[in-house]
Amino acid sequence: MTLLDDFMVRAVVAGIGVALVAGPLGCFVVWRRMAYYGDTLAHAALLGIALGFLLEFDLIAGVAVVCVVVALVVGAMQRRGMLSTDTLLGIMAHSTLAFGLVVMAFLPSVRVDLLAYLFGDILSVGINDIIWIYAGGAVVLVVAGLLWRRLLALTVHEELAEVEGVNVPAVRLTFMVLLALVIAVAMKVVGVLLITSLLIIPAATARRFTRTPEQMAVGAAVIGCLAVLIGLGASLTSDTPSGPSVVAAAFILFLISRLPGLGRAAA
Repeated sequence: MTLLDDFMVRAVVAGIGVALVAGPLGCFVVWRRMAYYGDTLAHAALLGIALGFLLEFDLIAGVAVVCVVVALVVGAMQRRGMLSTDTLLGIMAHSTLAFGLVVMAFLPSVRVDLLAYLFGDILSVGINDIIWIYAGGAVVLVVAGLLWRRLLALTVHEELAEVEGVNVPAVRLTFMVLLALVIAVAMKVVGVLLITSLLIIPAATARRFTRTPEQMAVGAAVIGCLAVLIGLGASLTSDTPSGPSVVAAAFILFLISRLPGLGRAAA
């Protein structure tokens, strides 16, 4: 019997894996004010789950494919200036969620625990899920590391970054795809409706205590891991839903960070 045979150990390993990758990427979501974009991809994830069941292929792969396609479509429409960004994201978010629920209706022979996908079921994470999380997370972190300076330049000033030779459309699109992959691997941990919270709350908390982008990225990852440990501990002792408990723990840490006398703002 290996250590990973214990369901709680698997849950902790999976949760920490998601937190380590969601923290750094979440910093850019906070800096670039892209929380609604994250919600759009999270809603699209339900369509990926439904198509995975319908076409009988891996659900995480289905979520990744659908989220990447939505990211590409949104990026293309943004470049054409067809609609304002918030209107476009609102259309895509609710349309993909609706199509996901419609596709689910065509699966009468498949028993789907919809709440588990909406709010996460980290306690049922298996070895294959952990492999997906760490393999996908490693790809995201490596690519984000390679693009780190260009992403920062883009965040500070897009026009200036373009003058300095940054391929703005390519970097922006790559970031969107990375965000889609994070949502795909985080699905089992907090569910499609709570994924964005795990991206933005640890990053917003870390912002209070750090001075450089790199410090904030590391801090967000650490705070995310701490939220996972506290949330799972509370879930185990109080018999509360695991995914929401992790998000609730992250929010409590955020509230603590805002107390007077804490953080660099108090210096």
